[in-house]
Amino acid sequence: MRREDPGPDAGPLWGARAPTTVAGGFSWRPGVLEEGILSTPAELHRGVLTSGAADQLAALVARAAHAPVGLINFAQGGRLRLYGGWGLSGSWDEVADVPIADSLAEIVLRTDAPVLIADLTADDRVRNGRSGAYLGHPIRDPHGAVLGICCACDHEPRSWTADEVAAVAEAAQVCTLLITEQVARHEIDQQRRFLDAVLDSLHDGVTACDADGRVVFVNERMRAMWGEGGLPDDRMPDGLTDAGGTAITRADLAIFRALRGDHLRDEEVILHGSDRRTRHYLVDAHPITGPDGHTVGAVQAVQDVTRRRRVERFRTCELAVTTALAEAPSVEAAGPRVLEAVVGTLDWVHAELWLVDDAAGVVRSAARWSAPGWQADIDVPVDLPYGMGLAGRAWQVGKPLWIRDVGQPQSLISEATARSSRLHAALAVPVREGFETLGVLTVFADTVEDPEDELLALMAGIAAHIGQFVERRLVDDLQRQLNRSKNEYLALIGHELRTPLTSISAYTELLREADERTLVAEGPRLLEVIDRNTNQLRHIINELMELSALDAGHADIQLAPMDLAEVVRDSLAKARAAVDGAPLVIEEELPEQLVLPGDRKRLRQVVDNLLGNAVKYSPDGGHIRVTLKAAGRAAELAVTDTGLGVPADEREKMFTGLYRTSRVRDKAIPGTGLGLTLSRAVVTRHHGSIELVETDGAGTTVLVRLPMDAR
Repeated sequence: MRREDPGPDAGPLWGARAPTTVAGGFSWRPGVLEEGILSTPAELHRGVLTSGAADQLAALVARAAHAPVGLINFAQGGRLRLYGGWGLSGSWDEVADVPIADSLAEIVLRTDAPVLIADLTADDRVRNGRSGAYLGHPIRDPHGAVLGICCACDHEPRSWTADEVAAVAEAAQVCTLLITEQVARHEIDQQRRFLDAVLDSLHDGVTACDADGRVVFVNERMRAMWGEGGLPDDRMPDGLTDAGGTAITRADLAIFRALRGDHLRDEEVILHGSDRRTRHYLVDAHPITGPDGHTVGAVQAVQDVTRRRRVERFRTCELAVTTALAEAPSVEAAGPRVLEAVVGTLDWVHAELWLVDDAAGVVRSAARWSAPGWQADIDVPVDLPYGMGLAGRAWQVGKPLWIRDVGQPQSLISEATARSSRLHAALAVPVREGFETLGVLTVFADTVEDPEDELLALMAGIAAHIGQFVERRLVDDLQRQLNRSKNEYLALIGHELRTPLTSISAYTELLREADERTLVAEGPRLLEVIDRNTNQLRHIINELMELSALDAGHADIQLAPMDLAEVVRDSLAKARAAVDGAPLVIEEELPEQLVLPGDRKRLRQVVDNLLGNAVKYSPDGGHIRVTLKAAGRAAELAVTDTGLGVPADEREKMFTGLYRTSRVRDKAIPGTGLGLTLSRAVVTRHHGSIELVETDGAGTTVLVRLPMDAR
């Protein structure tokens, strides 16, 4: 605005550029003023109180007092700050902030009353002053405390009329009103800023609307959750439902229900996104009531509890998994329930459980589960070689593998399977117990997903439960086997060993009591019986000793490259020679050569045992078929007969030592029951496996798997 120049002496009249000292040595006491402005914000800047209005008011003061200069000053912290001026000469910055003690305003502040000075040179309260006149009036806050000074100044001595004094006094009152309004506005603005900052720092989203339902406030958290408007779009998303699954319309939103008078607390809202991700919210909403009791708006606070709900679901999933494992006799039986809990918890669509067959060098599919309504014809291989496919690679690396999209190259899933199954994200977690990998748990989603630490932790925990279950079952089986072996060993001592000893003792007694004629006639036959029973006893003892050595790890297993096909051919030739003339057909299907690391002598013993059992348990003739082939990284030897067969519930018992099937006992077929037990011990030392498997029709099939790579 325009500032008139009253001349070169205008500035020093009020101590703006040349200090004016006060007679009597008065020193300003800051506490007097500061107590009066405690109700205003500290360190007010000029823009808070003026915004140009103070300059206009200073001009009115100058004109009403017929003076060339009008000033409005405020006191803060011992300083006199200029907030409005008229008729100033020189730079504003030179007079904007000066010590109170160096100004004529100090007299007004000290006396707490209007000050009229007609001639500055004649007033003993002013020292080193220059000619001029001064009229100053205190500006007070609504409580009466002095905030500053409103003054008119003249560079020539003059008398001040009553009207001029009244005009300055009225201007001071106007200043009070102006200050009160602007300070209040400033405080409201500060409070609003503080409130905005507090609301923006909340973890809850906050939205407020007016009485007409127009959104008037949205904090940052709410914008992040539901967009700039703080509410779902006018076209409500299809996936917004209440806790019961009922779709929510815009009119049913909590904030509009609150506008109609409802008070809502912990109202659950679920948003089923188009990306199949589900978000869970808890909403509080209340009406805002005005002074007259009428509703002037509503406010809602929205808390995203998706993570909390997920943690709860994860705990439920772990409980379901542990319950399924506790109630199941085997991991294969528990597998579908375990996978169902995992798929339902993650909102994914498919899961598989694989168990490691270390001997064959593959992971075998033990269970699978697909979400209801999802395609059930996903191509799941029977087994996967070590390092191949998602499960095989997870076994190989021994750590979780997360694939964002199995449809991309190098995803470990075949392109055809990924395309036909519509699967995308995949996670494979090794099932471990200690340092040993026992299996792999894989889960699949129909959307692209980025890795999540919480989900990885859940899957690792479930895999650990499965690993502990498998290991516990192995320990339980071993304990049962030990107990059974102890009992059967006692039975062997009481029967199998005693029987040949009894024969030896009886025939020895006959020889001792026989006369010369009897010895000549019957001696050779009696000695043959004694020799046969002695050999049988020696054979039993040797098998027990060998089995004990193999179990304890004391028996030598010399692994070297060997042709298993050649070993099987030699054993077949011996078996055919033994049954020559019997109604028994032995067929074979062998490769020219199949080389693997093994102990030739021990594996020949296994093959001889299997062929010997097949012949022994086919007393009425039939067919014996022997096949040998490479399957992945393993060699598979199968010996099938059409003999007595083994009931399904007795198959595993055949490998526990000294056990003989009930059908064999009924037929009184001789044997110790140690052959398969000894064979399993040898195969196990070769890191292989041996089992009785299902056979089409009558008979028995023994399947041996041996790794073709050195371990």
